[in-house]
Amino acid sequence: MVKLIAKTPAEGLLPIDVNGLNLSEVVPEAITSVMPYDGQEAAASALLTSLAGFGLPGPNRATGRDGARAMWSGRGQVLVVGKAVEATLARHAALTDQSDAWAVFSLQGQGVEDVLARLTPLDLNRGVFKRGHAARSLLGHMSAVFLRTGENAFEIMVFRSMARTAVHELETAMKAVAARAALP
Repeated sequence: MVKLIAKTPAEGLLPIDVNGLNLSEVVPEAITSVMPYDGQEAAASALLTSLAGFGLPGPNRATGRDGARAMWSGRGQVLVVGKAVEATLARHAALTDQSDAWAVFSLQGQGVEDVLARLTPLDLNRGVFKRGHAARSLLGHMSAVFLRTGENAFEIMVFRSMARTAVHELETAMKAVAARAALP
């Protein structure tokens, strides 16, 4: 009989350290898509707050803290990352388990914006894209969700099927930024 072994999306690919920049994998307990029914946004947010300690964020924002948060991921859609969502929320929103659908990466270090500037059209400068800001855009040619988690830190989510490509693209950009910094 064949034994199946569960692997994370970036198993064996990470961590990568390049000149003070670190790319690592984040493996959240759960990822759930929450899409409030028409007119139920406030009720869904209130119930989520009572269940998880954070409500639904507005567009391009996140609520919660490291380990468990709600992150805007598109019009009428929020991803709850890091904490399983209780089924009682289904009274106010459509819930879909997305835990196996996403790869989540943490990119940290001085020059993180320079790395991401090579891969996304978003303006991720600290003065514009502050801690708790979230946006859905492109990472190279892949759809991605970006979340600033600190002064020099981002979480980046891509579809699981694109994990290897995302790691390659991010590592290439990290090396390019390091090479530029090494120039006299």
